[in-house]
This record gives sequence, structure tokens and C-alpha cells, in this order.
Amino acid sequence: MPALSRVVDVDPQLNATPLIDVLLVLLVMLIFTLPIATHTVRLNLPQPDRGSPSPAVRIEILYGGDIYWNGERLASFDELVPKLRAIAARADQPLIKVAPEKRARYELVAQVLAAAQRSHVEKLTVVPVADP
Repeated sequence: MPALSRVVDVDPQLNATPLIDVLLVLLVMLIFTLPIATHTVRLNLPQPDRGSPSPAVRIEILYGGDIYWNGERLASFDELVPKLRAIAARADQPLIKVAPEKRARYELVAQVLAAAQRSHVEKLTVVPVADP
């Protein structure tokens, strides 16, 4: 007669000790980081002047290669550099808005931005031009 196999009913048990250890470590880390997160640092920051801001300068770059300074056409790119240097020399530099047309040559736009950088212009932005 064949041997009868015995079926053993095993109840799986979960060892919760490692889980409790991880929970305690997380709790200790939370206790240590809370005082750091609520710590304040007082800074004495400079206050801005409340005077009227300088009017913005608009540089338009057209598809044909023309450059306009506040609506006035410049004869060549070389006329732009002294104007940028004059702006950079001012104590209260106005914002310069470069507005290239959608199809303007990238090379010319990059030259204008590089000239502004070499002139040490601090406030410059490139603005989108609305389609006509």
C-alpha cells in the first residue's frame, strides 16, 4: 500500500519587525527636519526706487534685414552698437525689447543679441510679433 502523504496546513505569517524599524527611522528623520524647515532667515534686501521706470526701447528686426530703433529705421547694423552702448552706460537702464519678425533671418537676430551682450545691456527681452 502506498504511503499516504500528510497535508500540512501552514498559515503564512508576516514579520512586522522590519516594517516597524523603517517606520521609526522615518519618524526620527521627520522630527529632525521639522525644526530646520520652520527656521526663518531675515534678509535686508535693497528696496527698489519708486520713481517712474524708464520707457522701454523697442528694436524691430524685419524680414528684409531692416532694423528699427523705436520706429526709426537704422541705415546699417553699425548704427545699433553706439545706441546700445549709450543705453548700457545709463544708471537706470531701460528695458530693451527685441521684436524680430517671424521670418527674419536668425543670423541678424543673433547679431543684435550678441551686440547687446557685448555692450553690457542688463535688461533685454525678446518679444513675439503679432501677425498682421
